[in-house]
Amino acid sequence: MNVIEVHDIVKRYGGRPAVDGVSFAVEEGEIFAILGPNGAGKTTTVESIAGLRVPDSGTISVLGLDPRRDRAELRKRLGVQLQESELPEQIKVWEALDLYASFYDEPADWERLIVDLGLADKRDAVYRKLSGGQKQRLSIALALVGNPSVAILDELTTGLDPQARRDTWQLIEDVRARGVSIVLVTHFMEEAERLADRLAVIDAGRIVALGSPADIVARVDAEQRIRFRPSAPIDDADLSVLPEVTSVDRIGETVVVTGTGNLLHAVTSVLARRQIVANELRLEQADLDDAFIALTGHKLAS
Repeated sequence: MNVIEVHDIVKRYGGRPAVDGVSFAVEEGEIFAILGPNGAGKTTTVESIAGLRVPDSGTISVLGLDPRRDRAELRKRLGVQLQESELPEQIKVWEALDLYASFYDEPADWERLIVDLGLADKRDAVYRKLSGGQKQRLSIALALVGNPSVAILDELTTGLDPQARRDTWQLIEDVRARGVSIVLVTHFMEEAERLADRLAVIDAGRIVALGSPADIVARVDAEQRIRFRPSAPIDDADLSVLPEVTSVDRIGETVVVTGTGNLLHAVTSVLARRQIVANELRLEQADLDDAFIALTGHKLAS
């Protein structure tokens, strides 16, 4: 079942398209990432899904509702935390959650959310005194306080240190475990690879790839490379004969095997049969960063 369906939406500003014919669907229970550089059209797309912007053309359905026509009903079922969201500096954590909960007929237990999201010791702290990671935890709590079926989380980890970013990733996975479908907007490759079941790569307002991270990477470069130093001599022909192998090269004492499919298993099986240990073994393969460059012609800045 699709919880979101976006079909051919276009949004122009000053005659220039910020979103240019974007289409995708989000399945129930998945984390769907929209990945792209700043200015690519990611936020405009999700603001249109949330009913905060009106596309010039195209259609959007969220939980069977039209974000424009059914905005009041959709607000009860969709949690949104946008990149530019800010709270008054002096509002306390509990006050913000209590306020947001008052907007809904059947809110979540915000006292429980404070505990679940690791904010119990900051319950009475004011917003301006929270760390970046604590503000992001509060943002997630505010997006969940209405008991949504779908949550949109826009660039939640921007500006966080590496540990706070990973903590936030774990929270997002915990949210999905609650049964919430998530649309995650990000420009971090590692974030998309870690969290997304599927993703849309967007550049200059257009989707240039759609699928699982592995599918997108395989689409542009399915080759893998294994590097190792054998503990005993091995004939190149013993490896090149394998159907998964396309080439065998040597750099000094290091063997470099290039191929596709289950290359690692095929090579290590041969080595094991010959009682050869693969010292300093390293598997190299394309990642989303490589795929993005191949698809767009430029690197995605972090």
